[in-house]
Amino acid sequence: MAETHSSRTPDPTVRTVAGRTVVALRGEIDVLVAPSLSARLDALTSSPSPDVVVDLRAVSFIDCSGLGVLCRVRNRVLARDGRLRLVSDDPGFLRLLRPAGLAGVFHVCTRLSEALTPGPEPVGLSAAAG
Repeated sequence: MAETHSSRTPDPTVRTVAGRTVVALRGEIDVLVAPSLSARLDALTSSPSPDVVVDLRAVSFIDCSGLGVLCRVRNRVLARDGRLRLVSDDPGFLRLLRPAGLAGVFHVCTRLSEALTPGPEPVGLSAAAG
């Protein structure tokens, strides 16, 4: 049985809000979409001091390859002296970060308005593996 995965995860919606790049993801972020998503996020974080908000509220599933994409974008942003915030109001996503060793690595906001608020990253964020 052949499956068509293209309808699961359309291209991310990208917009600029108050000088910040907001990337809204939806659907499933898995091994099938990770390479193209990673390439898209690489392009969005190629400038100096990128200020990126990744909105995950419409993501229904994320696997380890999806977490790897988030780690990659975080590392790229930090290497360019930028800022990254994730938006998720899903308690399951936060629970997923703990066993992956990523709890406290990402600045996760529950509302988009919170992620768009100017200010420094919280103190104590550790470097992500990957």
